[in-house]
Amino acid sequence: MQNPTKIRVIKRNGEEVSYDIVKIVNAISKANAEVDKIHQMNEYQVRAIADTITQQIQSSTRAISVEEIQDMVETGIMEMRGYEVAQKYVRYRYKREITRKSNTTDNGILSLLEHINEEVKQENSNKNPIINSTQRDYMAGEVSKDLSKRVLLPEEVVRAHEAGIIHFHDMDYYAQKEHNCDLINLEDMLQNGTVISETMIEKPHSFFTACNVTTQIVAQVASNQYGGQSFSLAHLAPFVDISRKKIHQSVVEERTQTGESLDEDIISKITELRLREEIKNGIQTIQYQLITLMTCNGQAPFVTVFMYLDEVEEGRTRDDLAMIIEEVLRQRMQGVKNEKGVWITPAFPKLIYVLDEDNITEDSKYWYLTELSARCTAKRMVPDYISAKVQRELKSGEVYTCMGCRSFLTVEDSQRNPDGSHKFYGRFNQGVVTINLVDVACSAEGDMERFWEILDERLELCHRALRCRHERLKGTSSDVAPILWQNGALARLKKGELIDPLLYNGYSTISLGYAGLYEMCMRMTGKSHTDPEAKPFALAVMQRLNDKCKEWKEAEKISYSVYGTPMESTTYRFAKCLQRRFGKIKGVTDKNYITNSYHVHVTEEIDAFTKLKFESEFQKLSPGGAISYVEVPDMQKNIPAVLSVMKFIYDNIMYAELNTKSDYCINCGYDGEIRIVENESGKLVWECPNCGNRDQDLLSVARRTCGYIGTQFWNQGRTQEIRDRVLHL
Repeated sequence: MQNPTKIRVIKRNGEEVSYDIVKIVNAISKANAEVDKIHQMNEYQVRAIADTITQQIQSSTRAISVEEIQDMVETGIMEMRGYEVAQKYVRYRYKREITRKSNTTDNGILSLLEHINEEVKQENSNKNPIINSTQRDYMAGEVSKDLSKRVLLPEEVVRAHEAGIIHFHDMDYYAQKEHNCDLINLEDMLQNGTVISETMIEKPHSFFTACNVTTQIVAQVASNQYGGQSFSLAHLAPFVDISRKKIHQSVVEERTQTGESLDEDIISKITELRLREEIKNGIQTIQYQLITLMTCNGQAPFVTVFMYLDEVEEGRTRDDLAMIIEEVLRQRMQGVKNEKGVWITPAFPKLIYVLDEDNITEDSKYWYLTELSARCTAKRMVPDYISAKVQRELKSGEVYTCMGCRSFLTVEDSQRNPDGSHKFYGRFNQGVVTINLVDVACSAEGDMERFWEILDERLELCHRALRCRHERLKGTSSDVAPILWQNGALARLKKGELIDPLLYNGYSTISLGYAGLYEMCMRMTGKSHTDPEAKPFALAVMQRLNDKCKEWKEAEKISYSVYGTPMESTTYRFAKCLQRRFGKIKGVTDKNYITNSYHVHVTEEIDAFTKLKFESEFQKLSPGGAISYVEVPDMQKNIPAVLSVMKFIYDNIMYAELNTKSDYCINCGYDGEIRIVENESGKLVWECPNCGNRDQDLLSVARRTCGYIGTQFWNQGRTQEIRDRVLHL
């Protein structure tokens, strides 16, 4: 049994507080005082009810909701035969419920302003919930959610979302006609010009200017959508030679004016030195501007930088791209200085490095970049890795980046560039709805026939919810976000033109997410999906999701795709909903989190190579996006081990990352791993093992949680998941 002081209670505004028996005694006493003395209970009976309730919840490791406790109070009073008191108590609850429903957004907004909403305040681990711009965005989000639930969404979708049966992602942006994530067509915008804030931006005349324009584009795009975005360094590579020619001409003019030798070798060496300085300054501009920019939704842009050498032609342009990639890796490895002047790990931009034949072996031309990537990963957790070899196998011979964190476009023969190649840049994702597979399994109570029936029912519910996202975007005018729809980021539509054609025939995707494959298997088979006896069932479920998406796509010409949901705040919310609906089931609902998509459970002992090989089979069945990871210790002194994992990724899995640690205590200067401990009231907190500092404002902690690196700490569910992780190497 737990110590009563360590029991957690979830209030209606999302705040988690310590359990207090006195509040139960006071609530019963107030109802007791309102009835005639002849019907009143004595103080011993009141205390006995409170003690019984305490005993009921004492054995639970999860947070109990206020509603659950109030139900226990009603039952306790009735069992004491205090019928009149129970009547008063029920009437009081009803009046309070009516008052609360009169304005559903008030409490949510007020709890945000007071920084006490545990579920919402750290929904996004890269948004600081204290600063005004973030609070303004969250406040608008609360209003949007309220409007969506009461007016815009069907009641069945809202009920299922609130029960944790499905998750309707980003409901706080649903009222506005915004999409999720995309691949910026940076090449078109730089080569053919664009318009930013009604100002014409022509083709840049130098690499540095191209970098500057890129950051402006990224900021504008981020302010007109709610998901991640990606751009490719290959689109910047042609501007290196433009700068080279300008610098060369400038050097010749300078040396002519000063009477210096016009020896071409000397001129070329000076040109290359100045060019490298410009590349350094350009990349520094991208890194610092993207980190320091604050978009209208209170965060730095969720942006991913794609580094793929073979995306440009072999020769000078590819070598120029290699110079850019090298500079990006060197600057990222250095990190950025925080307000105390300490070099720390920035969250953005996320970097993806493609492993291919020309950089994967020691004798390949660009092996030096792969070694540099390994050192950067060991120190700063990025880049992540895409295997060109495996991606070509899975994506019809194509190699391309995800949209932000992990959402991948599908290869569509209907979407082509002018040269006939498959089109990826300029395409986007309409949104995500996630099915809670654990709830399906718990609802089936282990009955396999019933499981498949419920799964199909829930998938159709997800289908209807996804259609809501699609229909919400239909009829949107290109005027709502000119940078996206008119000026090249996603399209070149005319003013007043609708985006509707971009919602069909593969131009954009729409994602069926899934969560908790591990717990689903535990409930249905009693075994992890890594067990040979449970694995076929897990794969069959994944195949069913894909079959449904194919069925919907063929019928509606909308590109539905299966997506391995990141589960940042959803992992906590789903866990709480499961515990309320089904209680605590060992190995299934006994944590404050459920597992991301198909991942091996964080507590399961498994080595890095076995994990990646196993998960590669499931990654194939997540064509709409997924990423695998291995949890590793400090690898800065063991780069050969990092390289061995990278080579294994190249041969075995399309998209993967290494989760290292990168922490710092501002209070004492400790730069090792900051640990997670339980405080006196049972809450998980971060603590410096050197000086005991628990002040989050004086701790710099970076952890990979959902593909992106998080730096603003996490809710209790995600914090428990991070604490429970075992090392794979």
